[in-house]
Amino acid sequence: MALRRRKSKRSQVIDLLETYLKLQAAKKATKGVRKAAKGTAVYQVAKRTPAVRRIPIIAGAAIAAAVVAVKLRSSGDDPAPAGA
Repeated sequence: MALRRRKSKRSQVIDLLETYLKLQAAKKATKGVRKAAKGTAVYQVAKRTPAVRRIPIIAGAAIAAAVVAVKLRSSGDDPAPAGA
Protein backbone atom coordinates (compact mmCIF):
# COMPACT_ATOMS: atom_id res chain seq x y z
CA MET A 1 0.00 0.00 0.00
CA ALA A 2 1.46 3.32 -1.07
CA LEU A 3 1.65 6.13 1.44
CA ARG A 4 -0.05 9.32 0.32
CA ARG A 5 1.41 12.63 1.29
CA ARG A 6 -1.11 15.23 2.39
CA LYS A 7 -1.00 18.59 0.73
CA SER A 8 -0.44 21.63 2.86
CA LYS A 9 -3.13 24.31 3.06
CA ARG A 10 -0.97 26.61 0.95
CA SER A 11 -0.55 23.96 -1.73
CA GLN A 12 -4.30 23.29 -1.75
CA VAL A 13 -5.06 26.99 -2.15
CA ILE A 14 -2.55 27.32 -4.99
CA ASP A 15 -4.06 24.32 -6.79
CA LEU A 16 -7.54 25.75 -6.37
CA LEU A 17 -6.41 29.14 -7.69
CA GLU A 18 -4.74 27.53 -10.72
CA THR A 19 -7.90 25.60 -11.54
CA TYR A 20 -10.00 28.74 -11.18
CA LEU A 21 -7.73 30.74 -13.46
CA LYS A 22 -7.75 28.00 -16.11
CA LEU A 23 -11.55 27.91 -16.07
CA GLN A 24 -11.76 31.69 -16.32
CA ALA A 25 -9.34 31.69 -19.26
CA ALA A 26 -11.42 29.04 -21.03
CA LYS A 27 -14.58 31.04 -20.33
CA LYS A 28 -13.07 34.18 -21.82
CA ALA A 29 -11.80 32.25 -24.83
CA THR A 30 -15.25 30.87 -25.57
CA LYS A 31 -16.71 34.35 -25.20
CA GLY A 32 -14.16 35.65 -27.71
CA VAL A 33 -14.89 32.80 -30.12
CA ARG A 34 -18.60 33.51 -29.83
CA LYS A 35 -18.09 37.21 -30.58
CA ALA A 36 -15.84 36.40 -33.54
CA ALA A 37 -18.35 33.87 -34.89
CA LYS A 38 -21.14 36.46 -34.75
CA GLY A 39 -19.19 38.63 -37.18
CA THR A 40 -18.75 35.93 -39.80
CA ALA A 41 -20.81 35.69 -42.96
CA VAL A 42 -22.05 32.22 -41.97
CA TYR A 43 -23.64 33.63 -38.82
CA GLN A 44 -25.19 36.52 -40.71
CA VAL A 45 -26.74 34.12 -43.23
CA ALA A 46 -27.92 31.82 -40.46
CA LYS A 47 -29.74 34.70 -38.80
CA ARG A 48 -31.83 35.14 -41.93
CA THR A 49 -32.65 31.47 -42.52
CA PRO A 50 -35.56 29.61 -40.91
CA ALA A 51 -34.89 28.04 -37.50
CA VAL A 52 -34.96 24.43 -38.74
CA ARG A 53 -32.27 25.09 -41.33
CA ARG A 54 -29.88 26.91 -39.00
CA ILE A 55 -29.70 24.21 -36.30
CA PRO A 56 -26.71 22.43 -37.94
CA ILE A 57 -24.86 25.75 -38.37
CA ILE A 58 -25.35 26.73 -34.73
CA ALA A 59 -24.43 23.23 -33.53
CA GLY A 60 -21.22 23.33 -35.59
CA ALA A 61 -20.24 26.70 -34.15
CA ALA A 62 -20.92 25.47 -30.60
CA ILE A 63 -18.78 22.37 -31.14
CA ALA A 64 -15.95 24.47 -32.57
CA ALA A 65 -16.08 26.81 -29.56
CA ALA A 66 -16.03 23.85 -27.17
CA VAL A 67 -13.01 22.30 -28.92
CA VAL A 68 -11.10 25.58 -28.73
CA ALA A 69 -11.93 25.98 -25.05
CA VAL A 70 -10.80 22.43 -24.22
CA LYS A 71 -7.53 22.89 -26.09
CA LEU A 72 -6.84 26.17 -24.31
CA ARG A 73 -7.69 24.73 -20.92
CA SER A 74 -5.53 21.64 -21.31
CA SER A 75 -2.60 23.31 -23.07
CA GLY A 76 -0.85 24.30 -19.85
CA ASP A 77 -1.05 20.85 -18.24
CA ASP A 78 1.55 18.98 -20.27
CA PRO A 79 5.13 20.24 -20.45
CA ALA A 80 6.75 19.84 -23.86
CA PRO A 81 8.93 16.73 -24.21
CA ALA A 82 12.67 17.51 -24.01
CA GLY A 83 13.59 15.39 -27.05
CA ALA A 84 11.04 16.86 -29.42
